[in-house]
Amino acid sequence: MPDQRIVITRPLPADAVAMFKDTGFTNVWINPDDATLPRAEILEAIRGAHAVLTMPGDADINAEFFDAAGPQLLIVSNFAVGVDNIDLHEAARRGIIVGHTPNAVTEPTADIAWLLLLGAARRAHEAQRLARSGAWTGIGPSMLLGRRVVGKTLFIIGAGRIGQAVARRATGWNMTVLYHDLVPQPPMETPPISARRVGLDAGLPEADFVSLHTPLLPETHHLINADRLACMKTTAILINTSRGPVVDEAALVDALKSGRLAAAGLDVYEQEPRLQPGLAELDNVFLMPHIGSATVEDRRWMTEIAVNNVVAVLTGNEPPHPFPLPTP
Repeated sequence: MPDQRIVITRPLPADAVAMFKDTGFTNVWINPDDATLPRAEILEAIRGAHAVLTMPGDADINAEFFDAAGPQLLIVSNFAVGVDNIDLHEAARRGIIVGHTPNAVTEPTADIAWLLLLGAARRAHEAQRLARSGAWTGIGPSMLLGRRVVGKTLFIIGAGRIGQAVARRATGWNMTVLYHDLVPQPPMETPPISARRVGLDAGLPEADFVSLHTPLLPETHHLINADRLACMKTTAILINTSRGPVVDEAALVDALKSGRLAAAGLDVYEQEPRLQPGLAELDNVFLMPHIGSATVEDRRWMTEIAVNNVVAVLTGNEPPHPFPLPTP
């Protein structure tokens, strides 16, 4: 019904309100400020909503959230591929559909993984700082020596859409690709990637670069911990574009400080947007502010997917991109 209430918790790169109006839905409220709503304000804003279009920064979409919205809530459409901010068991118990935006984030996030990989390997932020400082006196034979990428071994942990996209790019660098996934992924093992599936603890010691693409689940929290960092080569580089808590950041800081690990490239953080103490001061970590999917084209696509998920449910249809829910 067009009078069903839709709430959008933060302004989007494309005009989601206009998209809803084009499909006949006019009862749309959008947070006017480009900032995450405080908890009390978001709970008040969603009262009476039939659909809520949420952001990954909207934490604790749980029983309290669903109670505040009311029993008429049909769908939470998350503006992200991950849904670790949503209590999926509670959503399933209440019959609330959860939507997400999987395809739109694949290629831009793979690009950012490679930006981090190359930036960390070639000490890009140190080089840019020097070039801007006015202190650069010219090229020197031992200046800012980094790590070679061509011909090295890349270990991909989590070989879904993004992991596979990262692996495809590795062929241009003539890399050996290993991967770890719960199930075999034929696209990884056939040319041109020709990757080998290995166990997690078998792949880490072999890898020159480790790129994380696993979802955040209870079993993947601190998947990369002090023990696993100690298994990696001292020349290895860790890349994380998945979710921050997949890495024990305190252990990572210790490994980077001690030289136990050569470098890291991060786009996500364990306590985002706060950084682990000591992380920002390290020269051997290349940091980005969670911009994996941040292109004009792909964020517009994400908006369209998130809107289409809502429109489908409110018109009695299956959403094009539902997130599978556990059995209630």
